[in-house]
Amino acid sequence: MKFNHKAFVRWDDLDAFGHVNNAKYLVYAQEARFEWGYQQFAEKKEDSALIEMVVARGEVDYLVPITIGGAYYDVNLWVESLGNSSFVMVYQVEKDGVIFAKIKTVQVMIDLASRKSRPINDVERIFLTKYLAK
Repeated sequence: MKFNHKAFVRWDDLDAFGHVNNAKYLVYAQEARFEWGYQQFAEKKEDSALIEMVVARGEVDYLVPITIGGAYYDVNLWVESLGNSSFVMVYQVEKDGVIFAKIKTVQVMIDLASRKSRPINDVERIFLTKYLAK
């Protein structure tokens, strides 16, 4: 299953070259990941299954520049793979059938007290598996 987030491209996301600055794509991924892993639980008045994670790696493939601000773009995300304490997420920034960027992050679950990695627990694994690419 994929999760869809509507990212609003602001006027100030565009740089001096008239396209979205490269760093903004990771912000779009972060906003999508937040809505996916936190807000959908808050709407149901449930505790998030994915609050204790950090980004260990992020990479972006810029395919087509976004040159129009003041519009919404789809950020579709899913889980590519699950490990013991980490998982890989994939994001596509797209609009009207055009894929502008593909983003990949490695998320690592952490113990908030020790700030060290920990295994993915059963509740988290069940949630992540729903979004696992098949």
